[in-house]
Formats: sequence, structure tokens, C-alpha cells
Amino acid sequence: MTARVLVVDDILSNVKLLEAKLAAEYFEVITAPNGEQALARVAEELPDIVLLDVMMPGMDGFEVCRRIKANTKTAHIPIVMVTALDQPSDRVTGLDAGADDFLTKPVDDTALFARVRSLVRLKTMTDELRMREETGQKMGLSDAGETMLEPDPAGRILIVEDRPESVAWFKSGLEPKNEIAEVSAFDEALVRARGGDFDLIVVSLGIRAFDGLRLCSHLRSIAETRNSPILVLVSEGESRKLIQALDMGVNDYLMRPVDRNELVARVRTQLRKKRYSDRLHHNMQLSLEMAITDQLTGLYNRRYMSRHLATLMKNATPGKPISFLIMDIDYFKAVNDTHGHDVGDEVLREFANRIAANVRGIDLACRYGGEEFVVVMPDTDAGFAFSVAERLRQGLESTPIPISRSPGKLKITVSIGIASTTGSQEAPDTVLHRADQALYRAKREGRNRVVAEAA
Repeated sequence: MTARVLVVDDILSNVKLLEAKLAAEYFEVITAPNGEQALARVAEELPDIVLLDVMMPGMDGFEVCRRIKANTKTAHIPIVMVTALDQPSDRVTGLDAGADDFLTKPVDDTALFARVRSLVRLKTMTDELRMREETGQKMGLSDAGETMLEPDPAGRILIVEDRPESVAWFKSGLEPKNEIAEVSAFDEALVRARGGDFDLIVVSLGIRAFDGLRLCSHLRSIAETRNSPILVLVSEGESRKLIQALDMGVNDYLMRPVDRNELVARVRTQLRKKRYSDRLHHNMQLSLEMAITDQLTGLYNRRYMSRHLATLMKNATPGKPISFLIMDIDYFKAVNDTHGHDVGDEVLREFANRIAANVRGIDLACRYGGEEFVVVMPDTDAGFAFSVAERLRQGLESTPIPISRSPGKLKITVSIGIASTTGSQEAPDTVLHRADQALYRAKREGRNRVVAEAA
């Protein structure tokens, strides 16, 4: 995997050495000698990852990291601090500033490259979600993004460890703010992880009951946990296990002996990322829903129906007809003219609710436009469709629609046209046109009626 790497260091020899090593691994390298230029390069180049020194003149690496993470356009870019600082407090400061990792020089090249590739892979998944969110924003379907620096998130954490003293130590550092669950058996870990909706899974690679790497592999291969953050606990000298874990797609690691503040900082980092990822997924789902539904009524929109009809008819049960109902609220213009468009919207919403209450889960109900609605009913003949339409018409006629202003409710009626497919392969537009003709007939014959036109 290649990537564009920004190397930030005020010592030229350090930059050149790291640049040569990264280039040998086929990474594209850009450089900056200080914090100000680093921020400019990040804004201009949008690198895939930043390798950042801490001790620089002027703006130090911690401040550079904070500024990158505070910008909604760059907050998703992973940052690895590569520095001579080696105190636990330094690591915690870097992680709290938003860094994804904090590596102390001299850094093992194999471990560094494995970490870079791991973070770039994770960023690639985030980039896809961000791209979809950006499309949704341009279409007005979602709001602008936020950064990942939620001050102090809490979450549900699953700890997979068979050493009681280790579990107790983790709990003492993470409770009561976080909700902690613990397991020590392989099968139980999979079951809990798949059904527990955890924000983070902590796996000890030194667990004695089974191979912790195998569990990580399983968690990454099943749908329910494929995107769940995983933090592994490794001992010094287990660099091979760590590299394998990073190659599998684990999100972060802790090296024994673990500093309590670093534990809290790394967990907080993963929870922040989880919140950010969850929001991206939520916005993507919201954008999809908004793209195919009518925002006023909550029913499907005409565009979705038009694209879905061909598939619906193609997959219809052989020999079973599909019925189309076209409904038009009678004298709806008078409602808008007399009571205002806001009351008209209330009428449309309530009518849509009544449609939804009278159709089946397999039926496709949509707002066709204005006060016109369409219901497509698979495996349904004209007789059954007529009974559904008549029940809806009678219910609307007998139960006025409540409105938010005087007179408090309105008596509304509806005209409905019905057409059903024949045994031949008809185009959806043809059947829809026949249902539309039946609707016009219902209007001509006095409104407030159901008319079925046989094919």
C-alpha cells in the first residue's frame, strides 16, 4: 500500500533519513521543517499521514497536532509523533493532543512502516465515508462535519483477558466512567463482541486460553465486528505479534508494562474515533434515506419508485399480478387557498400516515407529486387492491383530519384509480398510465370514489 506521507522535523538529517527509508518502501514523501510550514503543507497537500517531531523551534509538535485535529478538513488525517521524548507523560500529552501514536526514537523501521500502513488503511475507510458525507452536504442532505476532538467520550468496552489481576487493573483505570465487560473464552468473546454493540474491544495477545491473534482475525472477518475498534495488549519483545496484529487491521496497541494515563489516553482516542466514524455512518444512512424518501410525508419519493418499479416487476411471482393505486386528494388546492400551505402540509402528512397504516410491508407507497400518491402492491389482484383502496377512502371520509388551527379538523376525501398487470411482460409506465386513466375517470364521475380499470 502506498501513501503520501508528510515528514515534519527541523533537523534536516532526520528528514533525509526518514525520507529515504519511506521512499524505499514506495511511499510518496513531502516534508516541512517547522510547525507553520507543516500546517500549510497539510492544508495544501492533504497527506495520508503525518510523521511529526515534537521538539521544534516556534510551534512545537503538540500544538501542530492540536491545530490539525481541530480543523474539520484535516481532523481525519492520522498523526504519528516520532520523537526523542521518552517519558509516559510525553506520550499522554501527544495522545491528548489528538495523535494516533507516539513513537520514541530510535524506532524500529519494520514496526514504523507497519503502523503507517495500518493507519493509512483505516484512513482509507474513513475517506470513503467522508466523500459520501461531502456529497450529501452538497445535496443538502446532511450538515457539515465535526472534528474528532470530543472532550472526554465514554463507551462500552469489552476486555478479553484471562488474568484476573490484569482485568482488575484495566477496570480500575476505566471505570466507572466507561461500562466494562470481561470475557476469557474464545467462543464467548465472539458471541459478546457480535451482539454487544461495544465501542472498543481490548484483546490481550498474551492470553493463555487461546491465540489472541486468531480472535482478532475472526473479529475482522465477521460483519458485526468488522469495523469495531480493537486495541491489543502486547509485551515487550513481541514485535512480531504486534506487526501481525497491525496487518490484520487492529486500531491501536498498548505495550506492557502499561502506564495508567496512557491507557486512558489511548482508550479515549479510540472512543473519539468511534464517535466520529459512527457519525459519518449515521450521516451516510441519513443521506441515503433522504435521497429516496419524501421529506414531508416520510414515504418513498417518485425517483425511488421509478427506479424500483422495473426491479419489482422483474422479480414478481410468475402468474401473480401487480396492482397500482393512484390517489389524489379531492379539492386540495382549496385547502391551501383557505387554510394556508402549512395546514396543507399537515393534511398531506396525515394522509400519508393513513396510507402507511393500510398497506402491507411488501407494498411500495410513495408520494408521486403534490397531492398525488401511488401504492404498488405485488402479488395482488384488482379485487384485493380495490378492497384496500375502498377501506382507505371510507376511513378518510368518515374520520376528518386534525389540523393545528380553527376549525381543528377538516373533512377530506380522495379519488383512487386502480390498474393491474396482465399476464404479459408490461412496462411499469404502461400500467401506471392505465391506473392514471382510472383516476381521471373517478374525478369525472364525481370524486370520492375508487375506480378500477381492467387491463
